[in-house]
Amino acid sequence: KLMTKVNGKYNLNLSSYSELHHWSIDNKKEFWAELWELAEVRYSENYNDVYTDDLHRKKIPRPIWFPGAKINFAENLLKYRDDSIALISHRENRDNIRLSYNDLYIQVAKIAQSMRDLGVVKGDRVAGFVTNIPETIVCMLAATSIGAIWSSSSPDFGFQGIMDRFGQIKPKILIAVNGYSYNGKHYDSTEKLEKIVANISSIEKIIVLEEIDVPLLKGEKYVLYSELMKNSAEEIIFEQTIFDHPVYIMYSSGTTGIPKCIVHGAGGTFLQHFKEHYLHGNLNKGDVLSYFTTCGWMMWNWLVG
Repeated sequence: KLMTKVNGKYNLNLSSYSELHHWSIDNKKEFWAELWELAEVRYSENYNDVYTDDLHRKKIPRPIWFPGAKINFAENLLKYRDDSIALISHRENRDNIRLSYNDLYIQVAKIAQSMRDLGVVKGDRVAGFVTNIPETIVCMLAATSIGAIWSSSSPDFGFQGIMDRFGQIKPKILIAVNGYSYNGKHYDSTEKLEKIVANISSIEKIIVLEEIDVPLLKGEKYVLYSELMKNSAEEIIFEQTIFDHPVYIMYSSGTTGIPKCIVHGAGGTFLQHFKEHYLHGNLNKGDVLSYFTTCGWMMWNWLVG
């Protein structure tokens, strides 16, 4: 589809993946403009150039991509609002579920409204001490719909491993599972969670995902995800941001000191994931992609895309 369009538009005769690849390298602006069209990017303001060199970024000189564009990351992931399947979830301690795009949209609308009620605004950090479950994806989409920045780690990390990551980013909200099931056993993570909350002063509220049956966490900072789902919101206000607005904070492995924070922009992440899934992976709507990963690895972010 892309090669046919490029051949017609630029009077070319590309006939192989290799030729298209070379053309994309030699004609970067044209390639990324075509990818923008192919991805059917949702935007409130269009770009005025594919990229421009920023001479003011002397420490790390790099182009500014799609200047002028205003988009929202979550809006582009939630562009379908129909009854086709968005998510299939299998987990040990729950029934398997299939969530439609419409169901997902409404759930995100409710959590996004609840996050706004809790004071989350564009630029805030929302951290996830979470497992790879639909509720985690709902919370990420809700946070990024507001323009907040998402960062997640797995509850099987040790306390210090979590502190080395979340301690650097000063999250306002923490999304947290109270435990998880693995290989037929339940693992209670409430003690570790309480220790994290006690040591990161920026956390104002903890949204608890009840994954296993353990005593309720006590304190005014704790609120149940199930309670936040009870509002009447059905529409999402998608905060518009520049193309390069931060969407994810991920981390290096921590083998050479504490993990380094790695910030990913909304537009670049969306387009890169689209390119990898659609062009490299040949994924289309209705196809199923399964990848086994925790939320402490960038493959979770890739999988959500």
